[in-house]
Amino acid sequence: MPDVAGSLWTHFHAHPDVLIGLALLQGGYLLGVGPIRERFNLADSVDARQVATFTAGVLPILVALLSPIPELSDHYLFSAHLVQHVLLTLVAPPLLILGAPDWLIRPILRPDWAFRLVRYGTHPVVAFALFNVIFSMWHIPSLYHVSVTNHGVHILEHIVFIAAAVLMWWPLASNMPELPRLSHPHQIGYLFVLSIAQLILFAPITFAREPIYQHYVDAPRIFGMSAVIDQQVGAIFMKIGGGGLFMTLLIVAFFRWFKAENSQEQADPAAAQKEYTYPSDSPELEENLS
Repeated sequence: MPDVAGSLWTHFHAHPDVLIGLALLQGGYLLGVGPIRERFNLADSVDARQVATFTAGVLPILVALLSPIPELSDHYLFSAHLVQHVLLTLVAPPLLILGAPDWLIRPILRPDWAFRLVRYGTHPVVAFALFNVIFSMWHIPSLYHVSVTNHGVHILEHIVFIAAAVLMWWPLASNMPELPRLSHPHQIGYLFVLSIAQLILFAPITFAREPIYQHYVDAPRIFGMSAVIDQQVGAIFMKIGGGGLFMTLLIVAFFRWFKAENSQEQADPAAAQKEYTYPSDSPELEENLS
């Protein structure tokens, strides 16, 4: 259907709820690093690079939800749906975390219950399990069908995806000493199991001999792809995108660890023997809030 395929590239979704949500996200952030920071003396200045990074994290969400991709995803291609998932879970969340200063997040976690809840949710084991369980659950064919045929459920799916991905990325991208990043060796292990989980999740979809999602069996065929090929392309893209990203970051973490160990040994051989432990309590939070 060449006419349909050609018209898709000029079709942009204009869902008011998405526009309002992204405006609130970006606007709230700018208020936080601007007038609210000055009013409550949260910090002397704001790092322009962090503002740019956070804004760069909003852009993939905009592309995923307000471009021709949603039209392709909702009505034609399973592979386009997984492109959305890559943007919403692997691209946007780490940029949003890296762009959020610790002094902006800390007041939100002032209540003890809020800090304990976030600390639990961002623990590497919990974050890993939550993300992969939630991601797998939404790809159960029956629930998947509901999400692509009901706009409200689809919105919920995307919100849950982004929230779970923020938790998953937090141990790798955190700016808060109270909820710190993992040490380099622990980052390597964390990234390795994340890459393996991606393979396990999408292997059944990749090697299925028949289409799993009836919604795309009934959809008009475009770009000359059958429903099975479309399904395989989407799963392979997700595996390559996720697995490739995690393995690249694993290599980066390894070399940073190697460099840090060499520097530490040269500066203080005794200190190099100290092992990192994931904190169980955070007295730093009380000190920073007092």
